[in-house]
Amino acid sequence: MTFCIGIKLQSGILGLADTRITSGSDTTTSRKVFTLNREKHSFFIMTSGLRSVRDKAITYFLESIEERDDSFDKLYKAVNEFSSQIRRVASEDKQSLVDAGLSFNLFSIIGGQLENDKESKLYLLYPEGNWIEIQEGTPFVIIGNSGFGTPILRRSLHYTDSMEFALKCAFLAFDATRISANDVDYPIDTVYLKNDSYFTIEKRFTQPELRHISDFWNTRIKAAINALPSESLNKAISKDDPQLNIKME
Repeated sequence: MTFCIGIKLQSGILGLADTRITSGSDTTTSRKVFTLNREKHSFFIMTSGLRSVRDKAITYFLESIEERDDSFDKLYKAVNEFSSQIRRVASEDKQSLVDAGLSFNLFSIIGGQLENDKESKLYLLYPEGNWIEIQEGTPFVIIGNSGFGTPILRRSLHYTDSMEFALKCAFLAFDATRISANDVDYPIDTVYLKNDSYFTIEKRFTQPELRHISDFWNTRIKAAINALPSESLNKAISKDDPQLNIKME
């Protein structure tokens, strides 16, 4: 499984991805983020699914970029090209994968800005090759293991938030997933693209670098639970239940 998150903000976009690869009982580390920075062409691709499908699709895509990069002046055009390469890989490999009991399940998050984009863009690309654009109404998308990290984002994250705040939310979503699922883990890779900068900044973090943030969060959660108003809830454990007029011994 995988944890990759992309966030769209008023000021730009950011992404965070784990690096854990699980195959049976074996675990390895592999980069799940691909970045490209050229003059007024900057974008990143994060993927979840079979690594062989991902590597082949990106190889084909890079070849296409090398041949006709100038024809992509808006990010959606590059996304369309990547989707074409995914369909190409599907036509070559999907049936053999299905015959082997595997799923053709490559989900992708693509974010960036090309010269004719008015701002940074963020897209979710499905295995079938169709896509949706991530916009301010719900300014984030997770691929892979999405269940554990989503609640904190829905409670906290907004399109107008700062990049620093969004990065904290992304990390906490990863941290919640990491402690709940053994197939998501450090190191993590982050990518950041400010509107009109045309340069994606990438950084890798290990667990020792960020352990203090997890410890701080755990301590604050416990303190918040202790301080939570509980008069109504305490009726559930009270010896007296006035509603039922039953007194427990």
